[in-house]
Amino acid sequence: MPFEGQYVLPAAKSMKQFEAMIEGPYTYGVMLDTHMAQLHSLIEEGRRRDKKILLHADLVQGLKNDEYAAEYLCQHIRPAGLISTRASVIQKAKQKGITAIQRVFLLDTNALEKSYLLLSKTQPDYIEVLPGVIPHIIAEVSIRTGIPIIAGGLIRSPEEVELALEAGATAVTTSNMDLIRHYKKSHTEYKQ
Repeated sequence: MPFEGQYVLPAAKSMKQFEAMIEGPYTYGVMLDTHMAQLHSLIEEGRRRDKKILLHADLVQGLKNDEYAAEYLCQHIRPAGLISTRASVIQKAKQKGITAIQRVFLLDTNALEKSYLLLSKTQPDYIEVLPGVIPHIIAEVSIRTGIPIIAGGLIRSPEEVELALEAGATAVTTSNMDLIRHYKKSHTEYKQ
């Protein structure tokens, strides 16, 4: 079962949010903005608390988001997964046995079609669709690619979380603390 049945993935944009995330009930979480000097200690602290951290490789300050950086992250940091918009990062993560999450921004039809070409090339383990508030596009991407979807971006209410999940998303990422708290007690109870 993807993410051990967890369908809300808290995303931390600060150390305060990271601390709240690893102290909470969620097993999986996403680390967004961080810098290279913090990586090892963040991932290790997560491991000590039995947390699985998905690291957004493109948002690590001081580290270029290319295949060499991905190799470093996979071999030395070893997060539970890497999130990236870059094909080379996704391919390196897959090669090294790290969960690969391709982030795609669906701004218009042209971006959607380019994303389909990219996804056919990279074949990630998951696709993070942004913005995640377009249920019919989530359904289309899920059907067309056959790859599990994570919805993220601009999701602000429990109703929007439910719509994304009903459209076929496996999980929803959010840094919205109100949503994280809302789903805290039932973070593995969603039934599709």
